[in-house]
Amino acid sequence: MFKKLILPALLAAVTVFPSGSARAGDDPDFLTLAVGKFDILRNREEDAEIRLDYRFGNKFWIFKPFLTAAYATNTSSFIGAGVLVDIYLGRRFVLTPQFSPVYWRGETSKLDLGYALEFRSRLELAYRFDDRSRLGISFDHTSNAGLADGNPGVESVMLNYSVSMDTIKGLFK
Repeated sequence: MFKKLILPALLAAVTVFPSGSARAGDDPDFLTLAVGKFDILRNREEDAEIRLDYRFGNKFWIFKPFLTAAYATNTSSFIGAGVLVDIYLGRRFVLTPQFSPVYWRGETSKLDLGYALEFRSRLELAYRFDDRSRLGISFDHTSNAGLADGNPGVESVMLNYSVSMDTIKGLFK
């Protein structure tokens, strides 16, 4: 489904909004805190999730690297690194597709993702403030891409706040 729907939409957006992506060149590194609901679609686990990302401002072609760590209250955790693309929809809105391989830990009686190596795909829509901080909502899908016999996948919906590292560093001057 990802290849049939999301990938063509991402490629179309990058093609349609190239000038918006160029404005990302002045973006600093960001620290993103996200909180939300884990396993939103199937509700096998009634849990909250908290995630912390470090998003680098440097671009490699259109991609920016990021580091991610997440914890769900069912004791599942994820840690990994990936790439993202900031697609500017005007001055205020930023659409950010992300992809990261992650190490997963936390099998429970109701949820087993099937393999320690999982892949997280995320789509975030955020409002960009004058200080470049962002407030947005994201949808994550995590699965092992068929590496194991079972591949149930899990989805999360998160509220995200990204603050520039310049702002954080300014607090300590």
